[in-house]
Amino acid sequence: MSVRPCIPWPDKRLRSPAAPVDAITDDIRAIWADMIDTMEAMPGVGLAAPQIGVMLRLAVVDASDNRGQVVRMANPEILHASAQMRSHDEASPNLPGVWASIDRPRAVTVRFINDTGAPEDRDFVGLWATSVQHQIDHLNGKMYFDHLSKLKRDMLLRRARKAG
Repeated sequence: MSVRPCIPWPDKRLRSPAAPVDAITDDIRAIWADMIDTMEAMPGVGLAAPQIGVMLRLAVVDASDNRGQVVRMANPEILHASAQMRSHDEASPNLPGVWASIDRPRAVTVRFINDTGAPEDRDFVGLWATSVQHQIDHLNGKMYFDHLSKLKRDMLLRRARKAG
């Protein structure tokens, strides 16, 4: 497996919804393996396939303290989100050098197809929930800074251009 390059913002693929996955195949498992290697190399707590230019609804998340607890998801969708919000500094390897504090639901229930090909519903809380929501945004063609006001988003993108 290998570390893949993350496509740079403003590549149009980062604004395009990803296609659903029909079945969990060896090819899909190989993409997940590359995604995990890429996530670990950043290091990060999650990665969506469009971030590496693969336009499929695939994501990996590992917000565990010691790593090695990665969750592989195909076609994830949020079934329920808590009313309680949590703020966390978010960033993206597609737009390096900048980050922003984003408010998201503290807990979510997500339905996805797991690495065995079975549907699974799982609850995620805290950083896990933040990362899952961040990845699902990527699968829908959204970036974390889309949750900011226009003024804050414009400031962040200006800082990113200066940093780049």
